[in-house]
This record gives sequence, C-alpha cells and structure tokens, in this order.
Amino acid sequence: LVRLVESGGGSVRAGGSLRLSCAASGATDTLSCMSWWRETLGKEREGVASIYTNGYTTYIDSVKGRFTISQDRAKNTFWLQIDNLKLEDSALYYCADCYGNYWGQGTQVTVAS
Repeated sequence: LVRLVESGGGSVRAGGSLRLSCAASGATDTLSCMSWWRETLGKEREGVASIYTNGYTTYIDSVKGRFTISQDRAKNTFWLQIDNLKLEDSALYYCADCYGNYWGQGTQVTVAS
C-alpha cells in the first residue's frame, strides 16, 4: 500500500505562484509514474501533469509553460510548481499514481482576481 499526502495549497492572486508537494510513503517502489490531478465542482477530475521514474514528463495543453512537475525519488516527494496562476486553476489538487491506484486527500488552490 502507498500513502500520499499533499500540501502547499492556498489562496493566491492571479499571476502568482504556488508549489504543491506530495509526500509518498509505504510501497513507493511501485510508483513508476506519478501524476497531479485537479477537480472543480461540476467538472470531471482531470489529470494535469505526470512524471515517470526516468524523469519523462507530460502536461495537458492548458498548463504547459505554467506548471512544472518534478520529483525527488530518494525522498519520495513529488512537486507541482504552478506559475502565472489563472482564475480557472482554482481547484482541489490531488497527487496520485498514474494508474489511479493511490490518491492523496487533496489540497485546495484558490485563485482570486
């Protein structure tokens, strides 16, 4: 089993930045791919970024150039750097393995104008 705990969310003004963290514990050697997802009321949860063990990353188009996913596998920690925040980035952000087996509890990001 794997436990994921997110932190770093908060309220920021549009144009600001946040760095979300995800601490993994347990059977972390099973985490070949990690991802960040977000969910807003009335919308489906969407995956925004992923990172593989070898460092390969993927992003959805709407966050390219503003979001950066990174990892420190030795510390079992994953991050999502969010720059130039937009109002539409407001959501509950989750870290998860890429296959949906393990999820954190989420951290809220609220962007104000």
